[in-house]
Amino acid sequence: MLSSIWAGMILISVIYGIGNGTIGAVGNAAIASAREAVDLCITMIGIMSFWMGLMEVAKKSGLLEKIEKFLSPFVSWIFPKLPKNHPARSYITTNIVANILGLGWAATPAGLQAMEELAKHPINPGWDQTIATDEMCTFLVLNISSLQLIPVTIIAFRSQFGAGNPSSVVFPAMVATSVSTIVGVVYCKWKENKEAFD
Repeated sequence: MLSSIWAGMILISVIYGIGNGTIGAVGNAAIASAREAVDLCITMIGIMSFWMGLMEVAKKSGLLEKIEKFLSPFVSWIFPKLPKNHPARSYITTNIVANILGLGWAATPAGLQAMEELAKHPINPGWDQTIATDEMCTFLVLNISSLQLIPVTIIAFRSQFGAGNPSSVVFPAMVATSVSTIVGVVYCKWKENKEAFD
């Protein structure tokens, strides 16, 4: 679907450029955009490597395990049916930590593994695999709302495109993501309590 939308946009641009006599400008813009995309990818690879390295150091030093224990009460509260020995818990915690650091792309693998573990080790043995469980839905909402204390990716984008103060988005991002996370958690808890009383 997305590839069809992009193909349509490119086709419309080319047709408009030919009809308007600006096809040369369309070609130049395509080349300039390709160069910017490569530059941005190189920048992001550097930043991603740095933060992924830090995450690996935190994991091997035991810091990630300590953070996991610190977040354990929150994880138990948000996922009350999830047993403490469930294999998805560590992936959920890693996902939360990566999102807090603004590393959305680093949070994705942990998020996918958490979903896989929730599917492989269902809490309800009679679970219909065509329907997402409450835990899956809650985790998805938590992941999408993603509280961010350090929006590393946005800062990198702003720095790449010459923003005067790339880190000026830190406070607005904290406020916006705090609100989105609170609203998401409140909604999930409301639905959970509603189902309990139905």
